[in-house]
Amino acid sequence: MLGIAAAVVIWLSLTTEHVEIDKAGQGPKAVVELLPTAKTKDAKGHAAITIKDGSHKPPARNEHASGALTPPPPNPTSARASNPSGTHSQAADHARPPAAATTQPTSSPEQNRIVVAQIQNIAKEKVPGQLQLPILRTRRPLSSAPDPGMIQNSGLGPLPMISTDGRQPWRTYSRPFDKSRKSPRIALVITGLGLSSAATNIAIQSLPGTITLAFAPYADRLDEWIRLARTAGHEVMLNVPMEPVNYPEYDPGPQALLTSLSPQENVERLLWTLSRATGYVGVVDFMGSRFTTSRKHLRPILKMLKKRGLMFLDSKSASRSLAPVLAGDIGIPFAANTRFIDERASRFAIDKQLELLEAVAKNQKTAIGIGSPYPVTLERISNWLQGLKDRGIILAPVSAMVK
Repeated sequence: MLGIAAAVVIWLSLTTEHVEIDKAGQGPKAVVELLPTAKTKDAKGHAAITIKDGSHKPPARNEHASGALTPPPPNPTSARASNPSGTHSQAADHARPPAAATTQPTSSPEQNRIVVAQIQNIAKEKVPGQLQLPILRTRRPLSSAPDPGMIQNSGLGPLPMISTDGRQPWRTYSRPFDKSRKSPRIALVITGLGLSSAATNIAIQSLPGTITLAFAPYADRLDEWIRLARTAGHEVMLNVPMEPVNYPEYDPGPQALLTSLSPQENVERLLWTLSRATGYVGVVDFMGSRFTTSRKHLRPILKMLKKRGLMFLDSKSASRSLAPVLAGDIGIPFAANTRFIDERASRFAIDKQLELLEAVAKNQKTAIGIGSPYPVTLERISNWLQGLKDRGIILAPVSAMVK
């Protein structure tokens, strides 16, 4: 047994590289573990990253450059997974009438204190050696969600809807922002949250509320994560898995929208995703480089999102995405990603992408960046935010970028 243990230790020492990222006196070290490159390189040869709580994610955002994040199927014991097939019928959609429109409640100081305490308790799940960033104590919580007047009960779960008095979720759940400010503005969106407790904790606690957080629909305790994020001041979105060009080699998940399905089947899958949680301003596609280039399949999705008062953020995983054109025709609140900031998950590469994002913002007045909750990404964003105002840039929630 001792011989076997020794062999394992030697093997690990040869195949695992630990990289400590020191912020040059600006904070604690972030530890990123690079898995054995012979087994974990993606399509472009980039090494994959393991967050210390055990979740494994490829560093690139574009599916052409990385493996897919394949989430687990929904929990069959959950009340929202009562329909195992994930399909949705019109009868189920109207099984119960929507609640009457009411004024959106606001959180009391005591309620905010309790939720902040919950955030701190969840933070205790961190494991030794993972990324440590300062917890931001000064927060401006967003109003309570969901608004009962913008919820439609269905067989799948609560679905967002436009209230009888015309209020739309994408506006009601957005973070307030003064659009009269003339300085160039940048919106950052961290996607794929909820699958790693450690990464999600850090994003909620250590990033300013102006940064938008997007959650995977397959995440456990999704409603709780969203409630905590909004209490910390973050505007929230949902990821909608969509078919990439290299599907099924890279599978975005069991409820992904596919070009092999009928438009109605894809709408039903979209409604399944929308029913997973409440309190979000809209959705952003996950992968989707093939789906977003299909007019036949994308148009019904955008029409349903508009019907439910949600915005759509096009990740631009496909340069030929039809989302901008179709969004203009349909009239849905729309924004498009400018660049992925961590297609290569290294300090130098991320710093360079953030620098380029600033250049675009100064030239075009607005820019949007999408990143993943990798330790190095969160660490470099935290570093980049220092002095941002002095450089003439305003950080904005993604809803402030709607065309």
